[in-house]
Amino acid sequence: MTASIDTAAKDSKDAKRPPYMGYAMAAVGATLFSTKSILIKLAYGYGIDAETTLALRMILALPFYLVIGVHAFASLKAAGKALPDAKLWLRMIGVGLVGYWTSSYLDFKGLEYISAHFERLILFTYPLFVVLIGAAFFRQRVKPKALLAFAVSYVGLALMFSQNFSASGTSTMTGTLFVLSAAVTFALYQLLAKPLIMTIGPQVFTCIAMSAAGVAVILQFLVTHPVENLFVSAPLWGLSLALAFGATVLPSFFMSAALKLITPQANATIGMMSPVVTIVLAMAILGDAIGVADWLGAALVILGIGWFTLSERKG
Repeated sequence: MTASIDTAAKDSKDAKRPPYMGYAMAAVGATLFSTKSILIKLAYGYGIDAETTLALRMILALPFYLVIGVHAFASLKAAGKALPDAKLWLRMIGVGLVGYWTSSYLDFKGLEYISAHFERLILFTYPLFVVLIGAAFFRQRVKPKALLAFAVSYVGLALMFSQNFSASGTSTMTGTLFVLSAAVTFALYQLLAKPLIMTIGPQVFTCIAMSAAGVAVILQFLVTHPVENLFVSAPLWGLSLALAFGATVLPSFFMSAALKLITPQANATIGMMSPVVTIVLAMAILGDAIGVADWLGAALVILGIGWFTLSERKG
């Protein structure tokens, strides 16, 4: 009885938590995710492909999710909460396969063809798809202030996109289509994940979704590649560990926690800061040339994010 009262009090406290906590967690998640393409490009420099890089990432990430998942389930049981039934398990697995397997694979493939900061710009067109899919299939209202924020942000993204498109080679279209498809599937994940997170909580959902995706990634690798391809050098294992923990495990929990507190549209819009972080990292680590249009676009993206965040908080 006492555990139930404590749990109810905690849930009530979580429900009253200010929205800016959700904004902060979304920003941290976006920043950590922005390192992903940089690490992948560094790994590709050692001559491995998308399937191998993705498999190494998930092999190292899975133990984290399993350990955290066991703890999360034990906490549910100790609090007297109901464990997810078979239907809920299937839904979480399905959403995980959409967001963390399909979308990740398409993104990794795209990075075989285009630059890290160009990939990030295309991928983060997903907020538009969140709004469009939400309005078309989930009966979500599109607020005028969101449209204004999107207009400002997408003008910035368009400037950065055109700058990098003109500098890319003949493989640009292939990479663009891969990453654009990743953006659509990731937007769908955001919308499908929200009700599941509200039902079961961010920790349990993230562990199940990511574990399902991890198993799918490893099976995909085993079907398409010989096992000995996983016997890579120490530097590659180091990059894979950074990719698995710093750019996968941590941001996935931040994103799920943010989705519990704010709308998918707000989470997606704040996530548009990620291309700006990626541009800075690409310039500093990969030596990418960044032009004036990139910086002007970055300023517009930040302006759009700031406008949306403040207007969302004011209702």
